[in-house]
This record gives sequence, C-alpha cells and structure tokens, in this order.
Amino acid sequence: MDRPNILLLYTDQQRWDALGASGHPDIQTPNLDRLCAEGLNCDHFFVQNPVCMPSRISMLSGLYPSTLGIVRNGITVSTDTVILPHLLRNYGYHSANMGKLHFLPHANRDHRDPHPAYGFGHLEISDEPGCYQDAYRAWVQRRAPGEMDSISVGLPPATEVWQRTMQVDDGIHHPEMRFPKEAIPFGSRDGLTHTAFVAEQTMAYVERHRHEPFFCIAGFYSPHSPWVAPQSFIDLYDPQTLSLPTFPEDVDCRRSADAYSDQELRAARQGYYAMVSEVDHHVGRILDYLDAQGLAENTIVIFTSDHGEWLGEHLRYGKGYPAHDCISRVPFIVRWPMGIARPGRTEHDILEAVDVFPTLLDCAGIPVPGHLQGRSFLPLVEGRHSVPRQSALTEGEGWKTVRTETMRYVIETSGRESLFDLEADPDAYYDIAGEPRFAEPLAQIRHHLLTRLLEQERPRPREWAY
Repeated sequence: MDRPNILLLYTDQQRWDALGASGHPDIQTPNLDRLCAEGLNCDHFFVQNPVCMPSRISMLSGLYPSTLGIVRNGITVSTDTVILPHLLRNYGYHSANMGKLHFLPHANRDHRDPHPAYGFGHLEISDEPGCYQDAYRAWVQRRAPGEMDSISVGLPPATEVWQRTMQVDDGIHHPEMRFPKEAIPFGSRDGLTHTAFVAEQTMAYVERHRHEPFFCIAGFYSPHSPWVAPQSFIDLYDPQTLSLPTFPEDVDCRRSADAYSDQELRAARQGYYAMVSEVDHHVGRILDYLDAQGLAENTIVIFTSDHGEWLGEHLRYGKGYPAHDCISRVPFIVRWPMGIARPGRTEHDILEAVDVFPTLLDCAGIPVPGHLQGRSFLPLVEGRHSVPRQSALTEGEGWKTVRTETMRYVIETSGRESLFDLEADPDAYYDIAGEPRFAEPLAQIRHHLLTRLLEQERPRPREWAY
C-alpha cells in the first residue's frame, strides 16, 4: 500500500479555544481555519498531563504518564521507551523532529552535545528560543551572525542557576523578561524567529524526503510565555478591543489595578494571540508548500498542542493542577484528503492524546501493539460508526482528574475530592463535592475512574503456561 506521510504541527501551551474555527471572537487564525475546513476539527481533545514533558512523551508513546513514571517536568525519557518513530521505521518511514521535543531536562546541560535519537532519523532540537547553543542558534548564526544578541527570550531561572554554578558564559545577551504579562516585540527581523526556524527546517526536511514515507514533528515553542512575537503580529490586535473572561463575583472582587486588571488581561491576550497568529502564518506556508509539491493528498497533517494556558482565568497564568479545560483541552485538527470522510466537520466526541499513536498506525496499515493504552479513532476520521469515550483522564503527581461530557472530578492522594458541574459552571470555579444533592453523581464518577484505571492496566504477557 502507499502509506501516508505524517506531519505533526505541535505547539506549546495553546488552549483549545485559541482558534478562530472553534468560535473565538478575537483570534486571527485563517490558515488553521482553512485546515479545519479541509479536514476534521475535534474540539474535545484532552492531553494526559498539564505540563510539557509528560504530556509529550505520553502522546508519542501511547501510554499514560503514570505508566511511564513521568508525571512532572525534569525527568529524562528513557531511550528504551518505544515511541511512534520506532514502529514507523519498521515499515519504511523516515522520522524527524524540528524544534521542541523536550524529552530531556534542558536547563542543566550543554545543548551542543549529541541528543539521543529516540527512533528519529533526523533531529534539530531547540526546546526554547535562543536560550541555548542548540539547532536554532546554529541556524541563526549561519543566516545572520550579527543578530545573535537579538533572538533570546531570556534564560529560564533554572538555567541561570546552572550557568552560574558551572561558570558558563555563552557570549550572547539574554533579556530579563521571563514572565511579563504583555506582548514583547521580537528583537530581530521576522524571518529569524524560532517559529520561522521550525517552519523552514520542516519544509527543507520534507523536500529531502518527499520520495519516501516520512513522519515529521514541527515543534513550535509558541504560544508559550514570554509572549514574544514580531511587531507585525502584535499589531493585528488592539488590546482595548479584546474580550475578557467572565469571573464569578467572589473571584472578580479579588482583582485589582495591580493584579489581573482588565488592562493586564488584555495586554496578556495581545501577546498570546500574536504568537498564535505567527504560528498560523507559518502553518499556512507549510500547507502551501505541500500543495505546490503535490504532497497534500496523501499527507496526514495534524495540528495540536501539549497543554493550554490559564491566561488569567482562575486568577492564574501558566498551566498545571487541576487541569481545567483551558489547560487540558487543546486544539486537534487532522487533514488527510485520501482518508477523511466529509471534510469540514467538527466532532465533539471526547478524544485523548494517547489515542493519536494507535490511530496513526491504523491509518498507515500497521499493526497496533497490545501494550498501547490509547485506542484508535480512525472510524471517526472515516465517518464510520464509533463508540465514543465516556471521559478523558489527566493525571499529575499525587492527583488524577476525569472529565466527562458534563462533569470534572479530581482526586488527590490525601483523599480530597472535588467535583465540578460543567453545565452550570463551565469554567469549573465551584467545587460541589461536599453538597449532599450531588452525592450520587460523585459516587458514579468515582466508580467510573476506578474502572478506567483497571481497564488501562497492561500486565506483562506470560511466555508460556507456567
């Protein structure tokens, strides 16, 4: 069979609703909207962990973070871990990752050292823009050596500690702007951003491997904070016109001129949306390239993210526990002209990131190993009957949450339980676990989580009778 190419466009920290096609009133994403119109927009897609490293390895291995033993950042992914490129390689695929992969802690190492292959045949790793002597810095050095002092978004705090301890001086300027709640103009020309680097190297890779089946991850850093984008994308948004979240009265009264003011929330949104729009621009370039090269018909293009961003909701920024929808629910768009029935659909079935691995194997006609914990949603893609999931599971260190169509339940190792009625309280501000009238729904969802945990167990198979 003529196996499909697979291109995974993977952003960092993009909420499910940061997409025009999903009804966002402000954000400008014409190319992602085009991808939805030509493919399938799955608007209830959930990741298995609310931070980068465990979420990424969970999706690419088809295993839950607790199975992998990776439920937080800062844990090296074992090179023995079987991920998608390992299985694809046996069927003639060449695999690559451009930009962010984040399988290794990146604050305490020399990024010039060789990176473990993890089954990929080509790696150009750059986990953060301009912070390290990595593939992105080498790319800029080759193209515009005079711009090296203009591309960093600032050192992560843990990196500052490591460099000071190890007396490392990489010789370039790193601004002090790790977490400003506003848009920051990129310091060099538009074509030298990390997003441009990922797009350029993705297209160059596809050009070299267009005559064999390929799997390529385009690992964009955006729209992760700090919200640095070219001025042209910042100018797409007038902060005074941007809509704001609705806060419950008892939360709204905790806002002030110095914390979570309307001005601050709008400034943060301007920067966040600008980064999304820059990614959208380069996604459009990649889609146009596939069209021009005659590769679009048999290339599965997936657009998704590793987790979301509070963006001021719940009076928080960033990501983490307890994985509200704005954190655990992310965009998921798939385009495959040869395989998708009735393109232009929006599907509301609950899907999980662990389902991507078996689905892609199904698309390529490759046997799905029994150890995978996700399940294929190829029938949904092909417009056939499918049995939807009842819930999505997200888990962290010392807690788990299940999200059904109408409820979110959280359990912690302390025994504390939380329950949110998403029909009455869609943003999950009010815990109703202690209310007597919800005792039965609480018992039902607790039972559901227990059965889910039993279903996902994968004991090692025995080798013979005894």
